[in-house]
Amino acid sequence: MTATADPHIRDYALDGAGADRARALGLANADWYRTEVPRKVLKELIQRRDGPALRDTALWFALLVATAAGGIALWGSWWALPFWLAYGVLYGSVCDSRWHECGHGTAFKTQWMNDVVYQIASFMVVRNPVTWRWSHARHHTDTIIVGRDPEIACKRPPDLLRLVANAAGLFDMVESMRALVLNATGRLSPAEKDFIPESQWAKAIAVARIHIAIYAATIVAAVGLQSWIPVLLIGGPRLYGCWHMLMTGLIQHCGLAEDVTDHRLNSRTVYMNPVSRWIYWNMNYHVEHHMFPMVPFHALPRLHEVLKPDLPPANSSILDAYREAIPALLRQSREPDYYVRKPLPATATPYKEEVAHV
Repeated sequence: MTATADPHIRDYALDGAGADRARALGLANADWYRTEVPRKVLKELIQRRDGPALRDTALWFALLVATAAGGIALWGSWWALPFWLAYGVLYGSVCDSRWHECGHGTAFKTQWMNDVVYQIASFMVVRNPVTWRWSHARHHTDTIIVGRDPEIACKRPPDLLRLVANAAGLFDMVESMRALVLNATGRLSPAEKDFIPESQWAKAIAVARIHIAIYAATIVAAVGLQSWIPVLLIGGPRLYGCWHMLMTGLIQHCGLAEDVTDHRLNSRTVYMNPVSRWIYWNMNYHVEHHMFPMVPFHALPRLHEVLKPDLPPANSSILDAYREAIPALLRQSREPDYYVRKPLPATATPYKEEVAHV
């Protein structure tokens, strides 16, 4: 649907006209729609446990060690390739969901476990753990609000070539490293200064310097050993193994509404196969996650069943989600105000009316 006959020019910068517009229209820190859930049911769903995350984390680390060992042992043979490809996904994609859930503090009941895995996963995904903790908090406060959300992947009109190139992580990796280097030199971008409290700036700079030092040591080791193995173990997989992270991440919000305060309009729930769900840690239940971000990953399937009567139908698969998102992105390249508005079941509360037109 077309939300308005007079499309406005979108300024996604957090210190630009879009931010001023969002504040003027009451879209910043707005009151979002949430499906009513009985208090007793919600209390059960938000209970945190160490068991599921300990199990999955142990499996993740074991698979990382096993695939790396296989790749090293078979180095020089084509038989090493499957091991390095698997290691790449385990390093470059699994880290994203672990970073995400542990950043929310919901993966483990024990907080130091969340903190340890968050730090490790942040390094693997090439994200400053200080910066991204605050960036993601803003993403949840102002989800897909132009000028407020720093994590909008599909801007309008979409840069289709860039989105395709990012399937190999090209722009994403370059931008992540550029941000880390900027921080390591003692500087923060205007956007980072907008959402990171000033009291955390020095910490963001210190952590960035540690990360850059590790990458520098990795390169020195590769040169000294005259081998690509150090780079394949540290850093490299973030480039070639991130395809699953980007494949699942792009369908979270792409093609859906901007500047609305109902997550049913701007987020997408997608049914996925068990392997992708393990890699993604159930973030395919994305409407549910945004409505109730304190519900742990292992409880999201149960939350989905509770909310289902009030949600638009979930996409049946990753392919089905792209069949919906790609035509929307192509149309947005010509009509930036277009977005997919999914029908609600008869049992649902009507969509919350937009605070502002898209």
